[in-house]
Amino acid sequence: MRASEVTRSLFSLIPTKRPIYLWGSPGIGKSSVIRQAASSLGLGLVDIRATLLDPVDLRGLPRLDGNQAVWCPPAFLPRDGEGVLFLDELAQAAPLVQAACLQLTLDRRVGEYELPAGWSVVAASNRSEDRAGTHRLISPLLNRFVHLDLEVSSEDWQVWAVTHGIAPEVRAFLNYRPALLSLFDATSNPRAFPTPRSWQFVSDVIPRTPNELLHPVLAGCVGEGPAAEFFGFLRLYRELPDLDQVLAKPDTSPVPREPAVLYALVGALVERCRSTKTALGSFVTYSLRLPDEFCLLAIRDAVAVQPKLSGHPLVQAWIAKARSKGLFQS
Repeated sequence: MRASEVTRSLFSLIPTKRPIYLWGSPGIGKSSVIRQAASSLGLGLVDIRATLLDPVDLRGLPRLDGNQAVWCPPAFLPRDGEGVLFLDELAQAAPLVQAACLQLTLDRRVGEYELPAGWSVVAASNRSEDRAGTHRLISPLLNRFVHLDLEVSSEDWQVWAVTHGIAPEVRAFLNYRPALLSLFDATSNPRAFPTPRSWQFVSDVIPRTPNELLHPVLAGCVGEGPAAEFFGFLRLYRELPDLDQVLAKPDTSPVPREPAVLYALVGALVERCRSTKTALGSFVTYSLRLPDEFCLLAIRDAVAVQPKLSGHPLVQAWIAKARSKGLFQS
C-alpha cells in the first residue's frame, strides 16, 4: 500500500481501537506515516522503541505497600486522554519483550497498569526478508493485529517533500530518476543506500557541505552509484538559466528540450514560488509553455506551496483543458 493509502486506512482503523501492525523496508517512512495519522486525528502519541526495552520495563518496578509488593508502572506509559501507543521496531525486540507487548496489546494491561480506553496500539517494524535483525514474532501476537504493508510511492513522496522543506535539487532529481528513491538489497548488506530517509539526509547536507567534499558525503548518505548520478544532476541544476530573466519574460524565454534540464528547471521555479515577491502570473505563463508532463508537475508542486495559485484564471483554464485530454482526474 502507498503511504496515502496507509494513512487513509489508519484514519479508519485507529478509532476502532483494533491493534495495527505496519510493515516495510528500512527508511521508507513507517514512523512518519503513523505520527502524521495521529496528528491529523488530533491524538497524542507515545513512541516506545521496543528494542530498547527489557522484559520488566513495561511492568515497572515493585515497591512495598505494607506487607505487599505493588508494581509501579513506568512514567512513559499514558495515563489518560486519547492517543496512539506506538510500539516501534517490535519485531527487532527480544522474545520476552514481545511477550510483554503481547499482554499490553491483548489485555490492554500489563502488571498493574491498564491502557486508558481512549488509546490505540500501533506497531511497526522491518520485514524478516529485510535481514534487519528481526526475531520471529510469536503467533498469538501476530494474530492480534491488523497488518498493513507500506510500499514506496514516488508520487506520494513528492507530495510530502514539497511541503516539508526537501531541497528542490533533490525533488527535481527524484522526479527525473524516481527509481532511485528507494533501493534496498538485503543480500548485499550495503552501508549506505537510497531511501526516503537518506534522501532527506542529502537535502540537509547540501547547503552545509563544501563542494569539494560533497560527492563523498553524498555517497555516505545514499551510496556511490546514486550519489554519482545526483552529483552530475546537481551540476546541471546549478547551471540553469537566470530564473529572474525567465520570470521577467515568460512569453519569450527559451523552453529547454532535454528532460533532465526540464526537471531541474521545474524544481527551481517551484522553489521560487515560496517567495511572496515572485510574480506568480509569470510563473504560470511560463509553465503553460512547458510540455504537458512538466506543466502538470510545475503547477501541482507550486499549488502545494502556494495554494492560492489554484484559483488563477490561467491555471483554471489549463486544468479544464488537461482534464479533457485525460492528464489527470482531479
